[in-house]
Amino acid sequence: MAANLVNGNTATGSPNPSGSTTPVTPVPDSVFDDSVVSHRFAGHIGFLTKAQTEAFEAFKELLVQEGLYRPSVLSEDGKSVVEPASHDDPTVLRFLRARSFQPPEALAQFKRAEEWRKEQDVDNLFATGFTAEELETARRFYPRWTGRRDKQGLPLYVYRIAALESMQKELDAVPSKRRYQRIVILYEMMVRFMFGLCSHLPHPTSPHPISCTTNIIDLGDASFTSMFRLRGHFQEASRLATPYYPETLGTIIVVNAPSYFPTIWSWIKGWFDEGTRRKIHVLGKDAAPTLTELIHAKDLPKIYGGELEWTFFDQPNLDEDAKAVLPDGFPEGVASFKDGNVIRPGESQ
Repeated sequence: MAANLVNGNTATGSPNPSGSTTPVTPVPDSVFDDSVVSHRFAGHIGFLTKAQTEAFEAFKELLVQEGLYRPSVLSEDGKSVVEPASHDDPTVLRFLRARSFQPPEALAQFKRAEEWRKEQDVDNLFATGFTAEELETARRFYPRWTGRRDKQGLPLYVYRIAALESMQKELDAVPSKRRYQRIVILYEMMVRFMFGLCSHLPHPTSPHPISCTTNIIDLGDASFTSMFRLRGHFQEASRLATPYYPETLGTIIVVNAPSYFPTIWSWIKGWFDEGTRRKIHVLGKDAAPTLTELIHAKDLPKIYGGELEWTFFDQPNLDEDAKAVLPDGFPEGVASFKDGNVIRPGESQ
């Protein structure tokens, strides 16, 4: 049972200021139908229309003119890359897709993001700013990768909100600047490692890259008081994603939504742009039948009706394809993944 929070396909509910209706009793929508799933990659590399392709090329030209992008340099015979582009195509395209393929608007957002990266010294933060121990500590407070992927090959993340209740004081003790940096480094790990790895692994749309995630947000056993206290924590992470890591969120599935969920939605709906709000779906208590339309049972944690041995504080439980690529397991600490290789900061490919 799924209810979309934006398209109005809900049961009895009350209008909110945005003009949509907040669901009280979720009802089915079409997000998991084959006809919809087949369009999940619309606007992605390998699935661009002629007009979108032209907009993509125009956007790159604008970025070059502004000194924000350097195209790749090919060998004389054009068969190999001598120097890679300053930004890979999936990254560039995410900004354009976020702005409905309008190059001028995408240029403005891309420019702001590049300025922000310099202000936050993101590349150096990624290279030297975190020990493996602190990175693992940070992961406990945010969505965690299960080590598995959905049926389309997107990395499956889970965020069990009730798990944070016992760690509220620990979270509050982290200075605000460092807490912000932790969010940044986790987003960087997602785009540099998880997307690279999942693009490399077999998936239905291969060889086209993976550049977004599937997310289960579990509200089971989370008290209203805890949700209220943690709202600033959630807002901080959400608001960072929209301007600086656009279009990295694919399907967002809320499970075990409590009776007070309409109140929560009234807090959080403004944190997301309309495109992201359209990706948020609410499931009833018996989530497994719907989730397994999107995720193979073997890759879905048992707590949600699947077969996977994995709980929120576990390390990623890699599937066989991932184990073959990562024989030593999921790497500790900061790392990127490119062309089949784990790359540590400072290492050349």
